[in-house]
Amino acid sequence: MLLGLLYTALATLACGAFLWGLLRFRRAVRTRVEGWLNSRMSQPEVPSHLRLSAVYLWGPLLGLGTVFYWIIIVIGLQAYVTAVLRFFPQTEQASLRTTDWFASQLAIVGRAVTDYLPNLVLVIVIGAITYLVLRADTRIFDDIEAGRLKISGFYPEWARPTANLVRILVLALAAVVVFPYLPGAKSPAFQGISIFLGVLLSLGSSSAVANAVAGTILNYTRSFSIGDMVRIGDTFGEVVEKGLLVTRILTPKRETIAIPNGTVMGSAVKNYSTEAKTTGVALYTTVTIGYDAPWRRVHELLIAAALATQDIIKDPAPYVLQTALNDFYVAYELNVYTRTPTRMAEIYSELHQNIQDKFNELGIEINSPHYTALRDGNTTTIPAGYVPESYQAPSFRVRTAENEAERSDRATERELA
Repeated sequence: MLLGLLYTALATLACGAFLWGLLRFRRAVRTRVEGWLNSRMSQPEVPSHLRLSAVYLWGPLLGLGTVFYWIIIVIGLQAYVTAVLRFFPQTEQASLRTTDWFASQLAIVGRAVTDYLPNLVLVIVIGAITYLVLRADTRIFDDIEAGRLKISGFYPEWARPTANLVRILVLALAAVVVFPYLPGAKSPAFQGISIFLGVLLSLGSSSAVANAVAGTILNYTRSFSIGDMVRIGDTFGEVVEKGLLVTRILTPKRETIAIPNGTVMGSAVKNYSTEAKTTGVALYTTVTIGYDAPWRRVHELLIAAALATQDIIKDPAPYVLQTALNDFYVAYELNVYTRTPTRMAEIYSELHQNIQDKFNELGIEINSPHYTALRDGNTTTIPAGYVPESYQAPSFRVRTAENEAERSDRATERELA
């Protein structure tokens, strides 16, 4: 018994020293790693993605180290308790049973790890192949987008969405292939969760899938690009985002409007920037002038007002179309070209100001006159067969200023009498 107590005291000292040394070792390693990371990440030549990796991975790695730390403590305490029980004859059998149980559990864990090693190798191989394919996908489509690699019939603006599609397909294929080799993939709980998530996605993402498909199609139709001035339905403005689900438009009033891609696909899209990059986009406005103004002079004034407007180009030259000969006035349509559709509202405003100035300088009114005829309409419109023979149409009386004065004088005389 005394020898057992002596051994117990020595084992206790050894266990305490082991735990103290383990604690000191953990603190030293953590301090050194944190210092190295702080000094290394503060250097300007370190890429930003390494900094982000250090920020986001340090916490999980620290938590994983804490788990291993407590596992080692539990193993050490189990070994200490087993040894102490073996020092005394009364508890020696309990120590042997505890040791056998612990050894059997370790054997089960080791056998499970050993059995899973082939699957782990396959998972690692699939992951490595997927990584290499994704790297090749990024490199190829980056070269296409930058113009270093050209494929006939494949536009550079298709590179980014195509790269994303290929990446999604590769990841989906890798997930399908690697799924049977994951731990617990064949368990009923894992399969039930997979079925539940599949049903949840299928029921709740129908509109999202429709918008995503529409967004993918829009990328390949090349209807517009980021920075283009477009009109989609009743919305006019600059395209600031061309996402997978929505397209965002910045209006001239500085309002950001998000339009679902499904709505964009079902609407007519007017792009003012496509031709503006080459010959220029046409702007037009209509002015109505009376027939008393010579049409040649009206043409000259409208073209002069257009050429005096900022951001209106001279080639192609402005021109005027007479779009209608109405009852009382002529409709003149002024057509001009510009390469800055982003200033469309300002161009229209300045153009209208210049039109007013040019016409006012020559004394030509910008109006749409209407003429009315004054006639004797007192005769009844009832057919003659219904009108008596003695019918006489009432007279048509026109009042003048003199007649009104005489009428007022007679009224005054009657009041005095």
